[in-house]
Amino acid sequence: MRASVPGLTALAYLGCALIWGTTWFAIRVCIARGGYPTLAGAAIRFFVAVAVLGVLAGLKVVGRGPAGWRQLGWVAVAGVLCGLAYALVYASETHITGGVAAVIFGTLPLVTALIVFVAGVERPRASFLAGSVLALAGVAILYGDRIHASSSQGVGVALVFASVWVSALYNLIIKQRATGTDPLATSLPFLAAAAVTLAVCALASERHLPPWPPPPQPTFALLYLAIFGSVVAFSLYFYLLRHMTLTAVSTLLFVEPVIALLIDALWEREIRLGTRAYAGAALTLVGVAITFIVPRRARVRPSPT
Repeated sequence: MRASVPGLTALAYLGCALIWGTTWFAIRVCIARGGYPTLAGAAIRFFVAVAVLGVLAGLKVVGRGPAGWRQLGWVAVAGVLCGLAYALVYASETHITGGVAAVIFGTLPLVTALIVFVAGVERPRASFLAGSVLALAGVAILYGDRIHASSSQGVGVALVFASVWVSALYNLIIKQRATGTDPLATSLPFLAAAAVTLAVCALASERHLPPWPPPPQPTFALLYLAIFGSVVAFSLYFYLLRHMTLTAVSTLLFVEPVIALLIDALWEREIRLGTRAYAGAALTLVGVAITFIVPRRARVRPSPT
């Protein structure tokens, strides 16, 4: 682990937590009524991020990317899965709040560990299993509460949980097939494949074009998601991976949902959560926190926000 600049690691951690904790609400603003079509908004976000990374690549800021067509192909496959995961997340946020989506997405390490366990790569400890049971019970309570509120919100919970499984798959592909490459250089083809996937999904399912002239608030949210939520936050995250233990970095998946729920409580106007929903969210977060007791051998990439 490389030596870090005093205070810079703490600032990078705080930056990651604040940015990714706010992107869930920013998605809601971007695709709200009068804003961008759901999947088109996601696609535009990724194309803007790819353009920024392309400029950085042209300036020689990024390092070596995928080596050879085989590795590039695997990165592209992972990018396609990433695009599908984001499609599910964006679609879910037309039904539920960003805070609920963030809490459910916090189960990503649990689902990843389950897939690794089924594949026979690792055997989880008892504390990890206990945390997983609590977290998944919390998701079940959230699902029951939201489907009681409306069938539409129940669908939203199911969509974001499906995105967790898709995200776990592309994380494993990136880990196994994209080793030895510069993270930002790998992000360029990865995000490009995701952007194309989202564009295809948007063209296939959405009949109206993005608004013109661009509406101020949704456009600001879209640019925030592209530049800060994608380019800046990923750079901070990769810095943290070099200068902190993986367990410490993984606590971001506990901090971000708390920030997202706080933002919902302050600014969410369309969907209000009841006591049972917050209880389910708290149980999920406690379960995820317990799993951090278990040492991790595999890196978990951040949420698709």
